[in-house]
Amino acid sequence: MTEPAIAATTPENLRAMRSALPALPCDSTGPVFREPWEAQAFALALALHERGAFTWPEWAASLSQVIRDAQAAGDPDNGEHYYHFWLTALERISAAKGLVDKAALLDRRGAWEAAARRTPHGQPIELG
Repeated sequence: MTEPAIAATTPENLRAMRSALPALPCDSTGPVFREPWEAQAFALALALHERGAFTWPEWAASLSQVIRDAQAAGDPDNGEHYYHFWLTALERISAAKGLVDKAALLDRRGAWEAAARRTPHGQPIELG
């Protein structure tokens, strides 16, 4: 799977993202990703924002809450889990805004976890 194009990342909105999301892993050209799924989660949040599903301040508040929750639970806050937090925030804000059914989201998460457990290491995970 190819990484999604993030054509909307302009110098202007990159400054706005960095201002609203100071922990966003970036280099001089924009966000950086260690895995393709991180770029996909980023692109999905950006696309939903561009379509008016939520504002950047709403997004920043959702992501900040997820990070605070993780820190309260003992996360070492070393940046390693940033896009896991991003994905959790995306799930939460999407459910809160009625963009996704929370029960369906939980069912999909359970199916994904079950598929990951039954998949041999190094093999692609396939939902059944």
